[in-house]
Amino acid sequence: MNEPSKAPVVRVVMRLLQGALIGLGAVLPGISGGVLCVIFGIYKPIMELLSNPIRNFKTHVPKLIPVIIGAGIGFLGIANLLSFFLDAYPDQSVCLFVGLIAGMLPSLLREAGEQGRTRGSYISMAAAFVIVLALLFTLNYVLSVSITPNFGWYLFCGFCVALSVIAPGMSFSTLLMPLGLYTPFVDGLGHLDMGVILPGALGAIVTVICLAKGINALFEHFYSLAFHAIVGIVVAATIMIVPFGSFAQALVPNLICLVAGVVIALALDKFNSRFPKEA
Repeated sequence: MNEPSKAPVVRVVMRLLQGALIGLGAVLPGISGGVLCVIFGIYKPIMELLSNPIRNFKTHVPKLIPVIIGAGIGFLGIANLLSFFLDAYPDQSVCLFVGLIAGMLPSLLREAGEQGRTRGSYISMAAAFVIVLALLFTLNYVLSVSITPNFGWYLFCGFCVALSVIAPGMSFSTLLMPLGLYTPFVDGLGHLDMGVILPGALGAIVTVICLAKGINALFEHFYSLAFHAIVGIVVAATIMIVPFGSFAQALVPNLICLVAGVVIALALDKFNSRFPKEA
């Protein structure tokens, strides 16, 4: 009887939780915040807002405020806690998120096929998978570059953060870790260091201004091709973070975390399906 009146409150709570997961996913090595935006069905409205903020401010911002608040909590407020768990339980933390993404792949595939599938859709998915897998493999296992963090490099960190949102599957941590920038950047965020936050924010804003409109147009005109490419990117990025080498060393805990992630993702998808999507 009270379902209709409770639905808006439940939706806000869900958006907060989704935002927190997006923020956490953005910080966690190998995970893309943009991937979780896509999986939660809020990537499109976010891109519409970023590409045309004046026109879409009134219609999009009220719906996205809980997501933004949750993302801020997940990205900034949990950074130190996440660093602790990554240091203490690195494999289990990653396995949980691998399970989360794996469990959400069915909903991502449904989203990709909303406007139909063609042979080009599958070619796009396969090509994105191969290209991103090769790129991430090169960054993680071939290149070995170390640099000294400074204002310019923190600008670059902001660029990578924005890119991980507007180009789903491209995790900023995956780009920064081979350069030795990930740890100082996340530590700076966790300790609210303005010397890190300000250039990072500036780099992110400039990136959004330059790239958001073009990427949004790509989805408007080539929805199936672009979304199936995202599926390929997600699968490639997920494969790259699976701790294959050490998985068997703590087999039971890793399996529990992996299965828990899948179960949570499927339950969340089922719960989300009870509510109509918002534009």
